[in-house]
Amino acid sequence: MSDNITVAGVPVDTRHWIGGERVASAGTFTDHSPIDGGALGEIARGGPAEAEAAVAAARDAFPAWAATPRGERARILHAIADGVEKRIEELAIVETTDNGALLRSHRRGVMPRVAHNFRFFADWLLRLDHEDFETRGHTNHVSWDPAGPCVLITPWNAPLMLATWKVAPALAAGDTVVLKPAEWSPLTASLLADIAAEAGLPAGVLNVVQGYGSEIGDALTSHPDVRRISFTGSVPTAKRIAESAAANLTPLSLELGGKSPLLVFADADLDLAVDLAVEQYDNAGQVCLAATRLLVEEPVAEEFTRRFVEKATALRQGDPRDESTDIGPNIHPRQLEKIDGFVRRAVEAGARAVIGGHRKDGQYYAPTLLTDVAQDAEIVQEEVFGPVLTLQTFPGEDEGVRLANDTRFGLAATVATGDRERAERVTARLVAGTVWVNCFFVRDLRAPFGGSRQSGVGREGGTWSFDFYCDLKNTVTAPKGWNQDHG
Repeated sequence: MSDNITVAGVPVDTRHWIGGERVASAGTFTDHSPIDGGALGEIARGGPAEAEAAVAAARDAFPAWAATPRGERARILHAIADGVEKRIEELAIVETTDNGALLRSHRRGVMPRVAHNFRFFADWLLRLDHEDFETRGHTNHVSWDPAGPCVLITPWNAPLMLATWKVAPALAAGDTVVLKPAEWSPLTASLLADIAAEAGLPAGVLNVVQGYGSEIGDALTSHPDVRRISFTGSVPTAKRIAESAAANLTPLSLELGGKSPLLVFADADLDLAVDLAVEQYDNAGQVCLAATRLLVEEPVAEEFTRRFVEKATALRQGDPRDESTDIGPNIHPRQLEKIDGFVRRAVEAGARAVIGGHRKDGQYYAPTLLTDVAQDAEIVQEEVFGPVLTLQTFPGEDEGVRLANDTRFGLAATVATGDRERAERVTARLVAGTVWVNCFFVRDLRAPFGGSRQSGVGREGGTWSFDFYCDLKNTVTAPKGWNQDHG
């Protein structure tokens, strides 16, 4: 196979990046663009041998990187951010072509956020500290020691941004990394390896291996030299990873599925509430945090629905490279079939499609709103990961909260209300890792991020990221026992 492909004029190396070198595999897999289904090229298909080589490279590079002073690690992370900013246009067009998300979003929001991820954790590292405290005259000093090689497994819906949410804090913490991107959107991870090398990141500190699911994943997650595993994806895959990691008691950070509610109370600004609801179609509904369950208080349900339908039907669906497009394609034919199956079964069970409810040409699914759904219905309880919302009504606050909490997930929730006291009451009762009030998807890296229930294990962001990627050490020093003072 050719070692490089060209995507929208941008050369991308399709081999692994291991120990500071490009490494081919005997086998390959074909990467397709969801925009038109066309083949983008053949990607190196790794397995146990590549997994072993990548972990070995990370293990060998770890002592020197862990010993690198904080200031130097921060400098290199800032240099990576500089490299990202110089290549925003290239990264944006490659990622849009590879996963189908809007080019305008990649240019203006996503890729600048990738650079910010590196800058944030570089700066946070430099002020990471804990005030010493006394115990009966003894001094306690807390330190964050680098943990070792980390395996980071990332999803296809926001490939580079979600990868760097993990890569940046792991590198800042002094760990080395083996990054395994999703096989449906592997290309920008390869470009990140190039950028990191150009920024001066030592060989073996960041390794990128491509491959299909368990073919390479099991070898990575069961490896005894791996000290941390961070995964974003589905609950079934997370359970498999947890089983694989259990033999070595490898600590896990898991950000999993969601079936998040949007609670709209009668006292809410309805225009704002409708805007928040329509926003859930972002990225063709392929957002783990999306509030796919619209729960609307009965007195405003009819008017809310009318305004929602008017606004949602005005969305433009089409080529994500077009500046006027609002919704692009879904990532893969298999995902499209999954979405369509959920909707067909829901309709067969009595649900009504107010809008949408059908596939379009290619890998596009019409934005869909389903009503007349029971709380225990599959479409209400299971994550669809497509442009499909359900709408239910409730008579009052208690029932609204009950419905909101009545799934096995707890990733996020959104509340629309004009009553500050109600917002405080309701948010205190919601089971969710993140609650947005009269807003959506405002993400500050200083805040903890993660899910409750089956939406995940652990929290990342700010100091929480360093708590995960480091071994915390407390050193207790006695006030006496010194032979002499050294000045």
